[in-house]
Amino acid sequence: MKTIDKIPTSKLGRTAELVKTGVKVGGNYLKYYGKKAVNPNLTKEELNEDNAADIYDGLKNLKGSALKVAQMLSMEKNLLPNAYVERFSLAQFSVPPLSAPLVRKTFKKYHGKYPEELYDTFATQSVNAASIGQVHKANKDGKKLAVKIQYPGVANSISSDLAMVKPIAIRMFNLKGKDSEKYFKELEGKLLEETDYVLEVQQSKDITKACTKIPNLRFPEYYEDLSSKRIITMDWMDGLHLSEFAKQNKDQEKANKVGQALWDFYMYQMHILKAVHADPHPGNFLVDKEDNLIAIDFGCVKKVPMDFYTPYFELAEKKNIDDSHFFARKMFQLEILREDDSPEERQFFSELFHEMLSLFTKPFQADTFDFADESFWNGITELSEKYSKDTELRKMNGNRGSKHFLYINRTFFGLYNLLHDLRATIRVRNFEKYL
Repeated sequence: MKTIDKIPTSKLGRTAELVKTGVKVGGNYLKYYGKKAVNPNLTKEELNEDNAADIYDGLKNLKGSALKVAQMLSMEKNLLPNAYVERFSLAQFSVPPLSAPLVRKTFKKYHGKYPEELYDTFATQSVNAASIGQVHKANKDGKKLAVKIQYPGVANSISSDLAMVKPIAIRMFNLKGKDSEKYFKELEGKLLEETDYVLEVQQSKDITKACTKIPNLRFPEYYEDLSSKRIITMDWMDGLHLSEFAKQNKDQEKANKVGQALWDFYMYQMHILKAVHADPHPGNFLVDKEDNLIAIDFGCVKKVPMDFYTPYFELAEKKNIDDSHFFARKMFQLEILREDDSPEERQFFSELFHEMLSLFTKPFQADTFDFADESFWNGITELSEKYSKDTELRKMNGNRGSKHFLYINRTFFGLYNLLHDLRATIRVRNFEKYL
């Protein structure tokens, strides 16, 4: 794979890269409308593929939060056209890495020493490059290590990157007014946390210590003396990425074993720790030869305040969803309904969220749940398509829900998708064994 010798770090340089991408996208539209004039039956499939490729190519050169947003969007399989999902999913664990000279320069800048001064061996060619950092193999005192290095300038460019993508997000999610700022502040805060590798090491140690009691679940050990604000050293963990395991696995018992460990891991964090690994994409999980699940990245951890946790999970119970008065109170507590709503908005969003919650909470309403159940996934797809085409929804203020929904919903959608990929059947309350 081609390596990168330089990353634009100034606001001007990063803006110029996005402007170049915008010019390419504009050209794709001109090409599409030219073909459409000749062939009125032409679909947008080719346009979506061209745009997705050009946008991703621009973002992968920038890396950082711009690419991280693409990674997050790749998990929204019911929001974007498939061409975007497929292209943006490359941001999960496959982007062009830094060149060897830039790796050494970055390491010296962030750690004060070159890698060969700290490790017995260090591979300057990365084995995994993602949105915020890349991973290298190393060895010290007979131990195989994974060394994660943050890309230059990532932390300092988060605010300006988000300012550039903000207009696109506002149009995509129909956000209006000053209230939308709370979502961008939540996103900015979490992205800043993800660039603080001292915090990540501490979060990693706290959560792994608390979750070691869950069977079939493994974690690397972290080495603080070989880590810093922009570098993390941990044990090298052998295994397949979860998506690779899911594709090749034909054994239902193995799928259920891995899926149960994944489910119990998330339920224990959510219900007991009230702090959860909020980046559940396949690149953050491995499966070893004994079919144990390995969690390898704790950069994004979302703390769950009780004033959000309580009403959120009260609405996971069907009797509460179907109690109209109780449901309405919780809609206000969760900031889905607003005091300044018109009667039409109140009715519309009450019906919309009643329908959504009735479907999305099904996994919590039984003793076991089969995530391979296609009727469940077809229902999600149909609901998404229904509201994506709803002209009334576009007229209304899309600022709906507490800022905490941003990462909690992302967590559950990601978890559901991973379990669907595994085609796992899980025991819903199994995590209670480990209280």
